[in-house]
Amino acid sequence: MHQNVRIGAILALALLLSACPAPRKPAPPPEAQPAPAEEPVQPQAGAVEHRVVADESQVKILVYRGGKLSSAGHNHVVSSHNLSGKVWVHEDVSRSGLQIVMPVALLEVDDPQMRSEEGADFASEVPETARQGTRKNMLGPQLLDADRHPGITLTALAITGTREQMQVRTRVRIKDQTREITIPVSARHSPGRVEAQGEFALAQTDLGLTPYTVMLGALAVQDELKVKFRIVAVKGD
Repeated sequence: MHQNVRIGAILALALLLSACPAPRKPAPPPEAQPAPAEEPVQPQAGAVEHRVVADESQVKILVYRGGKLSSAGHNHVVSSHNLSGKVWVHEDVSRSGLQIVMPVALLEVDDPQMRSEEGADFASEVPETARQGTRKNMLGPQLLDADRHPGITLTALAITGTREQMQVRTRVRIKDQTREITIPVSARHSPGRVEAQGEFALAQTDLGLTPYTVMLGALAVQDELKVKFRIVAVKGD
């Protein structure tokens, strides 16, 4: 009897620890494009350059558990407060632009304040060991490979809509590949300052990443992520 209890406890612990392991190395999907050398954006004539303010800007990526054994894992909040880059503002929104870099080595996992802002899905406490394990796996060579690819770069390719509500077709450079996604953005302008925010769903497979899964999908990470952002940029040198 005691042996059965001990074996059951070990199996339960194994399930809990397997919720956030390193995913298997994905094969690049057919549509993947090698990332060219990133070149500085050439602003349109008449566009006013603004600098991203890291302390006032942030990105949150909400990651959800899945599968029949999802209760053995955690939902996660991955956040960045270290954005850098530039925004070019023009009266004609189609002549505006941006280039933003998010350093992956500074990404945070399950900051308690960030989790508390996201409601019931993130109400449970994540142990420090699970937070650190998830972060280590995320930055490792099988996923973001932070040692070789220190930043994720987002560059506007085309902007449509109005200055207050726009759609930004964006090239995302992640690791050694690029993808294009369209991001809805709400913006507020004041003299020498622009604030942009929004949220959108994004599949990991759209970025060339393979969601973690084990036991024939009984324990998995959902493919779809939710991304929330707030970018503040000010006119300056």
